[in-house]
Amino acid sequence: MTQMLNFQNVELYYDHVYALKGVSIELNEGETVALIGANGAGKSSILRAITGLRKIHSGEIHYMGDRLDGTSAAEIVRRGIAMVPEGRRVFPYMSVKDNLLMGAFTRSDKIEIQQTLDSVLERFPRLKERFGQQAGTLSGGEQQMMVIGRALMAKPRLLLLDEPSLGIAPKLVQDIARAIVAISRDEGVSVLLVEQNSRMALSISNRAYALSTGAVALSGESKELMGDDRIKAAYLGGEL
Repeated sequence: MTQMLNFQNVELYYDHVYALKGVSIELNEGETVALIGANGAGKSSILRAITGLRKIHSGEIHYMGDRLDGTSAAEIVRRGIAMVPEGRRVFPYMSVKDNLLMGAFTRSDKIEIQQTLDSVLERFPRLKERFGQQAGTLSGGEQQMMVIGRALMAKPRLLLLDEPSLGIAPKLVQDIARAIVAISRDEGVSVLLVEQNSRMALSISNRAYALSTGAVALSGESKELMGDDRIKAAYLGGEL
């Protein structure tokens, strides 16, 4: 498999407090990799470092063989990385249509943009039903579908997902999980998934890293980690 992302020995801190302490992770093309751990473990900080929203203090980030850290956020999107932020971050007074089209701001080919839009609406039929509706009137699960769709409008090669199950009804969490699997399988998009719902994250990913206080505590194949007693005790609430 071709290595897509190499996050090497990265350190990052906020106001002199370490958020990441020498963290190294990697992701190959076509993989879904999960980052699990408690609040404050450093999961979201990894995504912020990749997207250029936070400057790293040491280490290196490489994407498709090229150095990524120090690149502007807009250029990172152009290079094929899109992020679905925690808390959804919709434009509440804009329509579903306009929210989705915001994801294509780096693209200029109207025909291809329309094709991508059609594909997103096919994947998420609820958005088609609510196409002209204000985004702020959607349910939490529908808003999550919309922001995933918005990220897909950029035609990413790497999709970063920050807590997609947060605040969503259990049944819709299953729908979101199935959508993540389908996006990776059908469109060949690699996925880096940050998720506190460790059971869900491990069930849909190929590999995973468990973080604790800004460092990688455990890593490996997701199926193996699902059966690891340390993972069960720390993240899965006991026996499966």
